[in-house]
Amino acid sequence: MAYSDFTSSELKRRFGIRFRAEALFPAVARIEPSAWLRETLRLGQELGFNSEKSRSERLVTPLLLELSNRNQHRFAIYSGMNLDVDELNGLKGECDFIFSFSRIQDFVTAPIFCITEAKKQDLEHGTVQCAAQLLGARRLNEADQTPVPVLYGCSTTGVEWRFLKLVGQEILIDETRYALADLPPVLGRLQQVIDAASAAP
Repeated sequence: MAYSDFTSSELKRRFGIRFRAEALFPAVARIEPSAWLRETLRLGQELGFNSEKSRSERLVTPLLLELSNRNQHRFAIYSGMNLDVDELNGLKGECDFIFSFSRIQDFVTAPIFCITEAKKQDLEHGTVQCAAQLLGARRLNEADQTPVPVLYGCSTTGVEWRFLKLVGQEILIDETRYALADLPPVLGRLQQVIDAASAAP
């Protein structure tokens, strides 16, 4: 078993995880995208995308690069790297994007604070997979003695974005889904994740 094999029932049974929907971001945050981001996304959509990899490269990566630049590159973004922390319990496999406050780029290091999973179409499966990856991230942080009390995740098709967070034994799933067609709230929510993680003790 790996992250991509989990179902919500398996996460409940194996780890005692509870799922709950709520408004994760009650305050409205909007960040206007740069001209570079708008043009890059326009070109990416013109090229089209027939796989999860092409969606990651043409729709998701540009947003994350913009986010990194807005924050003076003070966190690392790992792309397509494995997070193997507990093979016996299935906490292993590749993550599309991992955010860490470490500045080391060569390999994944704690503290991880956010994971983004890009799926071709199935946003729901991406949400469960991301939830499993957050459990793996928590294990890594704890093993490195850099625990992060709240971990955030995003499941995205590139066109549609859904946010979640891990607090204790609960996965809280945002009731709102955000569309790439309206970029400012997507960027705003991503920035709120960074701000919240930065402010945590």
